[in-house]
Amino acid sequence: MASKKQPPKPQPILAGIKITHLGGRGDGIGEVAGERVFVPYALPGEEVRAMVTGNRAVVEEIVKSSPKRIEPFCPHFTHCGGCAAQHIDQDTYRSWKKGIIEVALANKGLDAPVDDLIDAHGAGRRRVTLHVRFEKGRVRAGFMQARRHELLDLDHCPVLVPALSGAADIARALAAPFTAQGEALDVRITASESGLDCDIRLNGKRAEVGLDARMDLAEIATELDLARVTVDGDLIVERRPPGIRMGAGRVVPPPGGFLQATQAGEDALAALVLGHAGSARRIADLFCGVGPFALRLAAQASVLAADADEAQITALANAVRYCQGLKPLTTEVRDLFRNPYTAWELSGFDCAVFDPPRAGAQVQVREITAAKVPIVIAVSCDPASFARDAAILCAGGYRLERVSPVDQFKYTRHVELVGVFRQG
Repeated sequence: MASKKQPPKPQPILAGIKITHLGGRGDGIGEVAGERVFVPYALPGEEVRAMVTGNRAVVEEIVKSSPKRIEPFCPHFTHCGGCAAQHIDQDTYRSWKKGIIEVALANKGLDAPVDDLIDAHGAGRRRVTLHVRFEKGRVRAGFMQARRHELLDLDHCPVLVPALSGAADIARALAAPFTAQGEALDVRITASESGLDCDIRLNGKRAEVGLDARMDLAEIATELDLARVTVDGDLIVERRPPGIRMGAGRVVPPPGGFLQATQAGEDALAALVLGHAGSARRIADLFCGVGPFALRLAAQASVLAADADEAQITALANAVRYCQGLKPLTTEVRDLFRNPYTAWELSGFDCAVFDPPRAGAQVQVREITAAKVPIVIAVSCDPASFARDAAILCAGGYRLERVSPVDQFKYTRHVELVGVFRQG
């Protein structure tokens, strides 16, 4: 049987492009021969000469620069795949991020006021995942390069909290005992109140961590004054429990466990959730994680907190044991994608909060809608899945009152948001 012929790859061409607007990923957008082209690091109003391949382009020269262009503060910008928007002035940047949410809502036919962007960068990001590669006896650590499957060996990252200023060197040190394996790995480092929490991930190629490697890791932890070191979640050494203050509680997250990217981001999201919950007396906190909302909400209402991740629920339950002055806070391990709380189970609640993964909470949202919970608060890291879930609620009789964008992944295309829905 003859194999199908592959279509020829588009050949690069040099073209002049006028940039008309910013796309959702931060790329400038223009046209070449009537076709839309995405131009990274170009701004509306600019004219560029760029090498175009298909619908992507690489700037060769900025012929006419925008007055909105500013000097990036990081020497790795455009080489590192992390930040996309250090070259944009603040007014344009804020409008762009707000616009990402407005476009997502419009795509679902939703009309709701979107607040101005809340800057939640604070002191910087408190968690980071660094990729590690072993090459010719060297240990390299950093982020993937922009639009390339190659590692950028980092010296530092200026968007991280000061406690993570040496994160790349720490990742190299922790990876050294695995040099003989020669396999790529990741090191997740989180800044806690009691020191750095480090989890080495072997990316599915799990190998037994021998006694020598364990002793080496324990020695490195002491030398670098690390709070905890784990490998694929298994404890190697804990010199201090890596605690995080959340409301009245102090949580020790599981190794590699999820936290909001910045402390300021967690505080901003929680303040919005508490404000919208108002005088609610019985609240369901769904996809609760380690409890950044539940521990705060329980100061004023009884709370049911549920999540599929047993380790995170255990961390939340442990924190609750040492809290005083809270209303009843019940925890449950439950897969809300496969086994959502039903309308009948939710019928006694006067407020539901949900903060799902990027995929959204479609199945659970249908049950919330059927239960007609009076106040629904959605927290999301993806405007598109939020808009899909919001459309379900609105079709079921809810009104989307307002949406608040929260910018804790500053300089990237990511934006968090909180939306509040009420019956009627």
